[in-house]
Amino acid sequence: MPGTEKGQWLKPSHSKAGAGLCMILMLCGSCRNPTLPTVAFIPRTSGTSLWEPAHAGAEIAARSTHTKIYWNAPTREDDVQSQIALVERVIDRKYQGIVLAPDQALALITPVRRALSKGIPTVIIGSPLPIPPGGKLSYILNDEEKAGQLAASRVAQLLHGKGSVALLGINPDIAGIMTRARSLETLLARDYPQIRIVEKHMGSFNVPHDQQIAEETLRTNPDLDAIVALTSTSTRGTCSALGRTQRERPVKLVGFDDPDTLPLLRSTSLDSVIIQNSRDMGLDAVKTIAAQLRGQPVAAEVKLIPMLVTRENLGSPEVRQMLSMDWRPGP
Repeated sequence: MPGTEKGQWLKPSHSKAGAGLCMILMLCGSCRNPTLPTVAFIPRTSGTSLWEPAHAGAEIAARSTHTKIYWNAPTREDDVQSQIALVERVIDRKYQGIVLAPDQALALITPVRRALSKGIPTVIIGSPLPIPPGGKLSYILNDEEKAGQLAASRVAQLLHGKGSVALLGINPDIAGIMTRARSLETLLARDYPQIRIVEKHMGSFNVPHDQQIAEETLRTNPDLDAIVALTSTSTRGTCSALGRTQRERPVKLVGFDDPDTLPLLRSTSLDSVIIQNSRDMGLDAVKTIAAQLRGQPVAAEVKLIPMLVTRENLGSPEVRQMLSMDWRPGP
């Protein structure tokens, strides 16, 4: 530029035009990076090997959909009031989406309806609520019908089509648990009439309590061949009971939803654990909310197939991927 030295052109303090240019660039930068929408993710509880893979899936989806995750949960699965309070709090904070794995079906209806009345896209994962999907409400669920069938088929295989079994961990407050129990009973009655269900017991979210129920079941049924534990708590309690009980005839255990017990597959009466794909639930739930925020159509309901994990497939890539809690970016 005539009459202007190169050094002077590079000093913004000597040029009002340079200062204006810097301000325009800053404003444009802020336009390109608006505040990211926040999706509140509220599982049944946190810090467990069942729900932390869901956290990983959610964070992976958040990166690809330009959203961010607020993750919070009750410290116990039976703390329904804390979960309700969390949902109410994120509604009041006007978060842009909610993902919820309900601790109790009926108790969560009112806060979820309030979120929907505010126009907040909401995805229920794991087990459903008695609210039909549609509008801002979607479901990404464990296929409980398939889960029950997997358990029934495994019991039939272990017992060669004949024997006795006990069902532990029945919980009417969680719709999915009841569906998996009914599915199991239906398949056994239809295809394996020589397998008898000799005991059915309610479960809780308390491991010592469920262990006590399992010990009593073992004492009163000396000829019992197998136990199906329908929840993570009953699975863990029954594992402890089997470890403490001396029996002449072995009892095989088919459990649910407790990846922490998987190392026991190699050395105890635990035969298998049916695991729901919470990682993909988290991934798909956040993608669903992001699509709703963009005005795109989404599926009202999706069911993900659970996996039967045994000592034979425990180290497989499919099982490792499903249980992975790693949400760091790849290389």
